[in-house]
Amino acid sequence: MGAGNRRWADRGDAIGHGLSWLARWSTRLALAAVGFVIVSWVIGKLWVIVMPVLLGLLITTVLWPPTRWLRSRGLPPALAATVVLLGGLGVLGGVVALITTSIVSGVPEIADSATQALQQAREWLAGPPLNLGTSQLNDLVEQGTDQLQSSVGSIANGLLTGAGRVTSGVVTGVVALLLAFFFVKDGPRFTPWLRGVVGERAGAHLTVVLERVWDTLGGFIRTQAVVSLVDAVLIGLGLVVLGVPLAAPLAALTFLGGFVPIVGAFIAGALAVLVALVSNGLTTAIIMLAIVVAVQQLEGNVLQPILQSRSLRLHAAVVLLAVTAGSSLYGIAGAFLAVPVVAAAAVVLRYLSEVIDRHSGAEETPPTPPSSEPEGASARTKGTADGTSHG
Repeated sequence: MGAGNRRWADRGDAIGHGLSWLARWSTRLALAAVGFVIVSWVIGKLWVIVMPVLLGLLITTVLWPPTRWLRSRGLPPALAATVVLLGGLGVLGGVVALITTSIVSGVPEIADSATQALQQAREWLAGPPLNLGTSQLNDLVEQGTDQLQSSVGSIANGLLTGAGRVTSGVVTGVVALLLAFFFVKDGPRFTPWLRGVVGERAGAHLTVVLERVWDTLGGFIRTQAVVSLVDAVLIGLGLVVLGVPLAAPLAALTFLGGFVPIVGAFIAGALAVLVALVSNGLTTAIIMLAIVVAVQQLEGNVLQPILQSRSLRLHAAVVLLAVTAGSSLYGIAGAFLAVPVVAAAAVVLRYLSEVIDRHSGAEETPPTPPSSEPEGASARTKGTADGTSHG
């Protein structure tokens, strides 16, 4: 007799069965929570290794399409990966060089505007309602200088701490680039090796899951690029309309900063407002600040949640909660990596749900992978289906 048609002897038996069911699931959830805490603790201890690996995978999603094209034209894997990696670094270096050249060429204009702004500020302070004389202004300057000198020690410590973080970031970036090179060069050999290690049956499921996770990571990078481009265009248009110099390099900095959550957008917006203040005055700076805040609110509350929820098949609320949790646990890096990690976890859960739905006792056929697979995925998929059906 099925569980749904079962009749209990009395209410006590029914209540006892319900309590037993609740106790079993409570124990399972408690054990799962303990496992999650242990995994989080291990990740925190090994963050210096986990961070470059995750960044390397994200970089690989960008480098793989041109590498696949070169390999289809007959280039060896190592040469194709080297060409694409060096080409990507060259493009990034060229963009940075153009930004630097534009900024250097605009420095004299900004310096002249800053001098005029300081003179206007002195005249305003000397007039009503403050009526500060020259001696009083000099006293204020001296007080500020003394305060700065007394804070030299704390400033130096802050600079040393910042320099240490920058150095650590540079090392992490270099390691991530090296890992991305190996991922691009040897990536298609990973799933066959994995299937040989874990066996054909488990390897069949892992192959499909990993390919779906790979597509999810690619969608995350494309979405982030679109969001950063929209930010750069809107802020760049605001700079052009207001007549602020260095509009093009500031827009480029906004685009690059969009890939660094929270801090990147804040620094790029602060630079735009500062240049507007120095070159065009307080009124223009206030308008520019309003534009930057509006664009950032549009990005954080509308564009990013909606676009990422569509490309990653996650609800916008889940995206917001993931970013909040990631930033509170692991800082800026956690905010950036939280969304792809949660999206990958969602891929695994969806696949498990599909397997459960398809489960029919003797046959478990993994769903067919998506069409946008890396090179060799179709052959692996065929092997996946064959291996599963014979399992």
